[in-house]
Amino acid sequence: MTNPFEDEKGVYHVLINEEGQHSLWPSFKEVPQGWTIAHKADTRAACLEFINQNWKDMRPKSLIDRMAKQAEGKKPN
Repeated sequence: MTNPFEDEKGVYHVLINEEGQHSLWPSFKEVPQGWTIAHKADTRAACLEFINQNWKDMRPKSLIDRMAKQAEGKKPN
């Protein structure tokens, strides 16, 4: 049995969650709760390219926001 996440000939979506994290997702599987489709029904290679082009910072959005607030608090007035 082939892993549906590694099928080079499969059709995939790119999903994104509220933290800005991306996921390659087989198009035949139901989209999990908390995720939305950012790039619809494409080849595995095209979806991976979409992820590479659009997910530059691997940190969750909440961590990025928290670090930005901490940095603002350290700036001199």
